[in-house]
Amino acid sequence: MPLPRLLILLVGLGIILGLLIWLISSLAQLYTTIALTQPLLGNLLLIVVIALLLVLVGAFLYYFLILPQGRKKSRRQQATPKVSEVRTEAAEETLKAVRRQVAQIQDEVARQELLSRSREIEQNLNRGEIRVVVFGTGSAGKTSLVNALLGRIVGRVDAPMGSTTVSETYLLRFKGVDRQILITDTPGILEVGVAGTEREQLARQLATDANLLLFVVDNDLRQSEYEPLKALVEIGKRSVLVFNKTDLYPDVDRETLLARLRERVRGVIPAQDVVAIAANPQPVRLETGELVQPEPDVLPLLRRMAIILRSEGEDLVADNILLQSQRLGAAARRLIDGQRRRQADKVVDRFQWIGAGVIAVTPLPVVDMLAAAAVNAQMVVEIGKVYGCEINLERGREMALSLAKTLVGLGVVKGTFELLQVALNLNLGTLIVSRVIQAVSAAYLTRIAGKSFIEYFRHNQDWGDGGITEVVQRQFELNRRDEFIGAFIQEAIARVVRPLTGEVRFPSPIEEEIEP
Repeated sequence: MPLPRLLILLVGLGIILGLLIWLISSLAQLYTTIALTQPLLGNLLLIVVIALLLVLVGAFLYYFLILPQGRKKSRRQQATPKVSEVRTEAAEETLKAVRRQVAQIQDEVARQELLSRSREIEQNLNRGEIRVVVFGTGSAGKTSLVNALLGRIVGRVDAPMGSTTVSETYLLRFKGVDRQILITDTPGILEVGVAGTEREQLARQLATDANLLLFVVDNDLRQSEYEPLKALVEIGKRSVLVFNKTDLYPDVDRETLLARLRERVRGVIPAQDVVAIAANPQPVRLETGELVQPEPDVLPLLRRMAIILRSEGEDLVADNILLQSQRLGAAARRLIDGQRRRQADKVVDRFQWIGAGVIAVTPLPVVDMLAAAAVNAQMVVEIGKVYGCEINLERGREMALSLAKTLVGLGVVKGTFELLQVALNLNLGTLIVSRVIQAVSAAYLTRIAGKSFIEYFRHNQDWGDGGITEVVQRQFELNRRDEFIGAFIQEAIARVVRPLTGEVRFPSPIEEEIEP
């Protein structure tokens, strides 16, 4: 109790005590006087006085003892950050958005998987459990740590590597934490073999879903351990680095290792969240020769966990639910993006050969006019429709013309003509060769234009920092690689050359080599 309030309380008690003595003395004299002549009235007066005294004492106790406690409780409730409520609402809105996105996914298996995951996240939101996940290599002593925290044996603690092959979850209680706490022992990471890799994937998934992560090491932090720890912290996992098996080190070495660990994770994990424990100490031989098993020393970790869970528990739950819902939303967007890309690729593929057919029938006298002919306005409109962007044909023509000018300005048209002229290497008449090269070049340019527009619509109708020039240049580089050109030429021969020439047989590379 603050000193001013204590002084007021003491002075008040003194005054009240003095007044009570004076009042009792005066009332005693009054009662004696009245009781001699009017006994009933005297008794009634006595009852009223006692009731007034009780009310006065009750009001005094309420003001100085009960009311301050209520104010403290109210202040604690008001001090509780409302961030968790905001994040919870954000998670709920994200889940609603995910359901709307899922409705657009055509793959039934993927759609059902996302819906199932969204329902699971919603159930976690309603239950409000705090999930603590123990994570680390198979030899770091994760199971021993869980045993020590729970105070009972729950798994093997003598295996050199990988004793936990599946995740195990247990109920943990902390005084002052109202939510249910679940602690999960995960398989070890960095194990060899296919089975070890599969177990590591399970462990990483569990760690990603954790509210609080206990990353267990038994020595200095290796790079192979630091990388997954940093990755988990970067996605928002609240983490504690647990230095286990400290009983195996002399005091000086133990302090040196602890300081080194704190230095290695500086900027990733606060120093106070790096704690040293001995979850399963080695037996100690006494002078009498008797072996004694020391008690687990996990008190530093328990204290740190208690502080974190009491002060941050609500936010940990809200943060994790929000993170999971955001990751689910990202997964849904990736599926939708892949689905749209496949649909848009089909549009490009269709229009590139339409353009090739038109040019083959009516070849152009000037090569640079190929760009204007290749970029089809209707293709732009249909790609936009795939990405939910309704643009009219006039706007499509403007966009097509702009990109056609870019193709010419970058020298892509000329480069395409030269590239395909060499790649086709046809032994045909001059007129036929000219028509074939123009037609195949038109298909190729249509492809580059279409791929460029796909990138434009994928990024919400934005060409990016480098503008249209950079996007077109990148698509040209991607589509001039040998493996693509080879497949493209073979398709061009089937779709353009053979229809123009009638079944023309082209010598294979082997036949060309053996010709004299």
